[in-house]
Amino acid sequence: MPSKSRFIKSIVAAAKSEEVELPWSRGANRQAMIERRQQDRTATQQAKRA
Repeated sequence: MPSKSRFIKSIVAAAKSEEVELPWSRGANRQAMIERRQQDRTATQQAKRA
């Protein structure tokens, strides 16, 4: 099977599935990422002030 047709089949299968993970439905992983980013920003701002 050529790679192009295999790719197309996988795209069609993904489009037919109802299990789309939206950004706001990721829950704990997303919240942890946001908190890490805010901590990094705070640490950088404090380092610039010192």
